Amino acid sequence: MSETTKVVEGDKTKDGTFDQVKRFVARNGALLGLVLLCVVLALATPAFLTGPNILNVGIQAATVAILAFGQTFVIVSAGIDLSVGSVAAVSSMLVAYTGASMGLPGWFTILVGLLAGAVFGALSGIVNAYLKLPSFIATLAMMSVARGLTLVISDGRPISTSGMVNFFGTTIVGVPVPIVMMLIMGLIAAVILNFTSAGRSMYAVGGNMEASRLSGINVHRTQIMVFLLSGVFAAVAGLVIAGRLHSAQPQAATGYEMDAIASVVIGGASLSGGKGKVSGTFIGAILLAVIRNGLNILNVSSFWQQVVIGLVIAFAVSFDTLRRKEDAH
Repeated sequence: MSETTKVVEGDKTKDGTFDQVKRFVARNGALLGLVLLCVVLALATPAFLTGPNILNVGIQAATVAILAFGQTFVIVSAGIDLSVGSVAAVSSMLVAYTGASMGLPGWFTILVGLLAGAVFGALSGIVNAYLKLPSFIATLAMMSVARGLTLVISDGRPISTSGMVNFFGTTIVGVPVPIVMMLIMGLIAAVILNFTSAGRSMYAVGGNMEASRLSGINVHRTQIMVFLLSGVFAAVAGLVIAGRLHSAQPQAATGYEMDAIASVVIGGASLSGGKGKVSGTFIGAILLAVIRNGLNILNVSSFWQQVVIGLVIAFAVSFDTLRRKEDAH
């Protein structure tokens, strides 16, 4: 073999190795970032890797993660749901109101909350699918409607919740129920996306809506379904919030929609649709919770925390944009 051939083969090997490393980082960037962040925080403060603090991180991540699992369905289908925080609030408020003011049984009030989440989500999906409003606009309007109804129902005041709802803020065998709910809802979301025809339809619609329509997929039904699921997951998140606070708060989950979207994108989903995993979303939510927890332990001002989270979101979206450009080439 000539020297020239050896050099060329050596260059190919180097390029191949570099491409493999680049692909690995692109696929597992959130996980690598989470591990690196945990190492840095563990070295910076011994309080980080303690049992109580790890559970605290899980509790902090639970609500956003549940919202983000529902958001994953929407983003995979090339949509976006800005109403999840408000739907969580109005669902929990309806649970509290039907229990405190109407005296309905706890299990029935929980069903009312879940049904409310499904209805609000389905309405967003119908507006998006049949009125052809972009999901951004449809859910922005629903965000305002749901938050307004929350204030109307509560008259701007918190409403206490019943014992059954408060269960969502307790512990089971030393494990906080919010963490248990996060794992259960994550498992449900993973099963739907990975093992059902509905999940395959979501990926297909997000990848190419017109091709999906021509192949026989009911695109409108899929669009409505993803928003309905997002609404149900938001209602569950509302139950967790109300359970932790022992009350439904009119301003609960304000701004959580941004953290939910960020978790999905940080986890590797594409805002253009057709790509995303529940496991990635879970890592994204944990990463955001670790950042906030670490900054709290290090006594960083809450104002600066908002700056850091904003930069993380901007980086995640920029990374997604660059990744899509590279895939197009």
